[in-house]
Amino acid sequence: MGSLTSVQHAVLVGSLLGDGTLRKQGTRTNALFEVNHSFRSQDYVDWKWKHFHEYVITPPKSRKGKGNRIAYRFTTRSLPIFTNYYCWFYKDGKKSIPSNLEINPIALAVWFMDDGARSRNSIYLNTQQFSLKEQEFLISLLYKTFQIECRLNRDKSYYRLRVNTQSTIKMKQIILPHVLGCFKYKLMDDPVTTDPKGKSLLF
Repeated sequence: MGSLTSVQHAVLVGSLLGDGTLRKQGTRTNALFEVNHSFRSQDYVDWKWKHFHEYVITPPKSRKGKGNRIAYRFTTRSLPIFTNYYCWFYKDGKKSIPSNLEINPIALAVWFMDDGARSRNSIYLNTQQFSLKEQEFLISLLYKTFQIECRLNRDKSYYRLRVNTQSTIKMKQIILPHVLGCFKYKLMDDPVTTDPKGKSLLF
């Protein structure tokens, strides 16, 4: 898929399954990749920037968002390589799941770091932005690729994916080598919210 390395490809795909965005600005022909997280996830944004710094002019910066939210973000240049992914992931300007999508452990780990949550013995993937049909495809993809079993879970008026208890153990084993330290609390059997020095681990 263009000139991205296999790792860059996986990070980009995992991001697009999560909070990552590809967009075209004004009348520009090519798309750019935008990474935008809470300032408390600064280490994570910097990690993504290191993977794509060759395509970025300005390093990550903080920016005030809605209310009291402080975002930390960067955007790449508008380039044909990102336009290829835009055409693959977007239909009529809306993010969608490609029918020929494949994912590897790195992409799964990035997806989890972007949009995953742990509750008791299950992992949840916040896929509410995608249609039910697309979510059902993701369920099939996770089982086909990793033998991870999950189902739709109702979240108010939307649905998301819930990984069952046994598959949560399997998913932890698959993604743990690729999950940044600031997110590993999500994978603990008894998640904690502070480190030994009392510093918050939540983001």
